[in-house]
Amino acid sequence: MGSAQEKDELYALDISGVEWLSAPGTSEEEERVEIAHLPGGAVAMRSSLDPDTVLRYTEAEWRAFVLGARDGEFDLN
Repeated sequence: MGSAQEKDELYALDISGVEWLSAPGTSEEEERVEIAHLPGGAVAMRSSLDPDTVLRYTEAEWRAFVLGARDGEFDLN
């Protein structure tokens, strides 16, 4: 996926001004997953209940996750 250097650079980015997005129809009071688009196709993800804990994914990592989810790799049954 991403090299250690890519991950270091990704976590070094100042993301204080990013726009956080969540699924339509969710309210501010309920727990929800929020994502922000970062440079180079990278993505940041956090829980609305713990906004200080942010995970960051390279474009390749995010693409692999999304494609896996579409293929049912993360289904709950």
